[in-house]
Amino acid sequence: MTQPFVIAVPSKGRLQENTDAFFNNAGLAMAKGGGARDYRGSITGFDNVEVAYLSASEIASQLARGTVHLGVTGEDLVRESIVNADDKVALIQGLGFGYANVVVAVPQAWIDVRTMADLDDVSTEFRTQHNRRMRVATKYINLTRGFFARHGVVDYRIVESAGATEGAPASGTAELIVDITTTGATLAANGLKVLDDGVMLKSQANLVASRAAEWNGHALDTARIIFDHISACARAKAFKEVRTRFQGCNAELLTEAHRRFGVVSPFGGPTSSGMVTLHCPPKHLYGLASFLRERGAEAVSVASLDYVFDRANPLFARLEAFLKS
Repeated sequence: MTQPFVIAVPSKGRLQENTDAFFNNAGLAMAKGGGARDYRGSITGFDNVEVAYLSASEIASQLARGTVHLGVTGEDLVRESIVNADDKVALIQGLGFGYANVVVAVPQAWIDVRTMADLDDVSTEFRTQHNRRMRVATKYINLTRGFFARHGVVDYRIVESAGATEGAPASGTAELIVDITTTGATLAANGLKVLDDGVMLKSQANLVASRAAEWNGHALDTARIIFDHISACARAKAFKEVRTRFQGCNAELLTEAHRRFGVVSPFGGPTSSGMVTLHCPPKHLYGLASFLRERGAEAVSVASLDYVFDRANPLFARLEAFLKS
């Protein structure tokens, strides 16, 4: 029997809700076979696809081991937990949710410390005065080491955080922190500020592919279909369909419309009767409609798109290029 194609998705919380919505919108409805507490599921219409519900951090480790083909997890977890991540996994697409930044934050009272260069100076002075290195509380050990090394900061030691990292300076267990934040409000409430150049990583939820998974013909075909759905949904969101018909509609006019409004003509130029179908970015709809009416169109209709399937599949092309590299 062919081994199942496995997609790992978050098992709870807002990430699970957003992931379910993302796949549903792409026509890939996920269902838990045994109810809400089941940790295995499926995608409607796919006989040999298994959905594994895991924690976001476990998804990253499963991708590294190749026990899942695709996973949805934050880039921060990928970069932190997978050594040489770009060799082992491919970030196929950012999903537009789960945004957060990994940042270096110091006490607001450090008024003269605004950059990593300032921190380097302070860390040297701190070691001279206290005969020990400054402590950095964090769960992001590997990201911290790499970022600090790139900025030439060496006089520090990491204190691995097991609880609320932002409270470490106030409790006296560390002098500064590296943590993840969305709005910065929690940091400010704890008397901390982000260094001007202290954003280590701007993270979001990503659709990630594993190199170590078994990519046989069946797996590749399944990935192609899944990526087709996702790409078609993304294209549909990027455009509205505009239709009109008038004798003055010609190739020259469409060229100008493309230049001014970013429209595309998915089915070619106008017919002999002047009928044309265009795809237009939503922000340019009124401008395009006015442009067409000024040139002779009596009526211009606009409709929403559900999917736009194109011959090109950029997500699958990205996967193929990664697997061949």
